Amino acid sequence: MKQEIKGQGAVTNVHNHFEKNRYEKSIYDDDLEEELVKTQVQTIFPKTIVNKVKSPDLAMAYSMNPYQGCEHGCAYCYARPTHEYWGYSAGVDFERMILAKKNAPELLEQFFKKRGYKPEPIMLSGNTDCYQPVERKLKITRGLLQVCLDYRHPVSILTKNALVTRDIDILAQLAEKNLVTVSFSIPTINEELRRKLEPRTSSAKTKLQALDTISKEGIPTHVMIAPMIPGLNTMEILPITEAIAEKGALGFGYTLVRLNDTVEPVFIDWLEEHYPDRKEKVLNQIASLHGGKLGEKSVAKRKVGEGNMAEMIHNTFKIARQKYFKGKKIQPLATHLFDGTKGEQLRLF
Repeated sequence: MKQEIKGQGAVTNVHNHFEKNRYEKSIYDDDLEEELVKTQVQTIFPKTIVNKVKSPDLAMAYSMNPYQGCEHGCAYCYARPTHEYWGYSAGVDFERMILAKKNAPELLEQFFKKRGYKPEPIMLSGNTDCYQPVERKLKITRGLLQVCLDYRHPVSILTKNALVTRDIDILAQLAEKNLVTVSFSIPTINEELRRKLEPRTSSAKTKLQALDTISKEGIPTHVMIAPMIPGLNTMEILPITEAIAEKGALGFGYTLVRLNDTVEPVFIDWLEEHYPDRKEKVLNQIASLHGGKLGEKSVAKRKVGEGNMAEMIHNTFKIARQKYFKGKKIQPLATHLFDGTKGEQLRLF
C-alpha cells in the first residue's frame, strides 16, 4: 500500500514530453519523501506580466499570473502542462516548484503607461492561482491590486483560497468604483473529496465563509463550479448552487473536465491512488463527454461536450440558475475611469 503524502495532489512526476531523457523515481521512497514534500520558490524576472487572451470561448481579454506552478495541487488542473515549458514536470514539480514573478507590479504599471492602450478588465489567475499559499508571504498579488487601484483599472480575480479576504481594504476601494469582481472556484462542498482533489486549497467551509465575507463588503462575487467530473462531483450541482446563493454570489459558471496532454496521466494516477474502485467508471464517463476521448482541444466543443452525461449536467445547471439565481446579475466593470495616469488627478492637457 502506497503511503499518501499529505497535501499533495500528483502521485508522480510524469515525463516532460519536451525532454529527450526520462528520469523516474518513486515519491514514496522514505529517503526522498521529506525532500519532495517541501515547496521550493524560485524568483524570476519576466519582461511582461499581462497576456492577451486569444481564445474566442474565454470572456477575458487579458490575464496576468504572478506565479507559475501552483501549490494547491489540484489533480485536474489544466495549467499543469505549462510547467513543462520551464523544464519541469506537470506532476509533482507543478505544485512543488513555484516560480514567483516579484517584479509583476512594476511590469503592470509599465503596461498601463503604454501609449494608445485601451483599458479592458484583466483577469488575475487566468492560469495559476494568484492567492496560492506563497502569496501570504510574497504579497505580489496585493501589489498588483494596488497598481490597479492607483490607475483606476478594472480587474477580476479567480481563486480557491480564502487568503483573498486579506486584501478586502483594497478590494472595497476598487468595488466603490466598480473596478473589481471576485470569483471563487468551488468544485465541491464535500470536504472529504476536496481534501483529495485540491489538497492545499482552503476548505469548502472556509471558501463559503470567505464568499460571504466579501459579498457583505459590497464586492461583487461569482463562483466557478469547475470542473464537473462525472462520478465525483456532478451530484453536487444543486447543493453547491444553493450554498453559494445563500452566501451572496451574484452568478456562477462551470466547465466540463478535460484531461488534455500531461493532465491525463496525472489524473489517472490520482484516481488509482484515491478511488481505484471507481476509476474506470469515472474515466469512461469523462470520455463520454468528449466523443470517446479524455481530452478536447476544439474551442467549439470543449465547453459544451456531447452525449447524455453532458446534457444532464447542462440541464441541471439550468434548473439551478432558475431556482437560485433568477434576477441576479453582475454589472460589467468600469473602464472609463482609466486614463493612463496614477492617482485621482486628471490630466490638464
